[in-house]
Amino acid sequence: AAKAQQMMQNQEKFLLTSKNQKMQAVWEMVKEVAQTNANVLITGETGVGKEIVAQEIHRQSKRADKLFIPINCQNYPDKLIESELFGHEKGAFTGAVNKRIGKIEAGSGGTIFLDEIELSTQITLLRVLETKQIERIGSNRLIDVDFRLVSATNRNLYQAVKEGRFREDFLYRINTIEIEVPPLRERREDI
Repeated sequence: AAKAQQMMQNQEKFLLTSKNQKMQAVWEMVKEVAQTNANVLITGETGVGKEIVAQEIHRQSKRADKLFIPINCQNYPDKLIESELFGHEKGAFTGAVNKRIGKIEAGSGGTIFLDEIELSTQITLLRVLETKQIERIGSNRLIDVDFRLVSATNRNLYQAVKEGRFREDFLYRINTIEIEVPPLRERREDI
């Protein structure tokens, strides 16, 4: 087990180094951003390492001793994502046989990473980001949460705003700082 952990740490160190100037700039920005509480939007093509960048922001932050909770929004149907994020009370809907803590509440104090951020709960998440409170489905009690939001997408959200598929106010709320990860074809020296 110790040998596997050592191999994992060596692999992580390798991924966090680069001979590419654009990628070096990304890691420098990560160092600076990690010291803030700003919401971060990471953009880039599929497979460029957006989640690794998000994990490194968390590892270098003041929240590093708390949880890093990754949520791939595309893995959940529209109806299920709210329950996954906010939790639910027993009996809130058919199949809710127990109370369930949502990922945002479980990750309070740490970092929430929303991968592929295009989702149907933009209005609800916007309210949560403004108030730092959630409400479980089937409850009328507000719960205070403290988390840093890091989001990622491979889509052009500015174009999605123009097309009416993404809320402009939500985009600016999740995009206090944007980090663009260059495509692998521009980082051949790192492959």
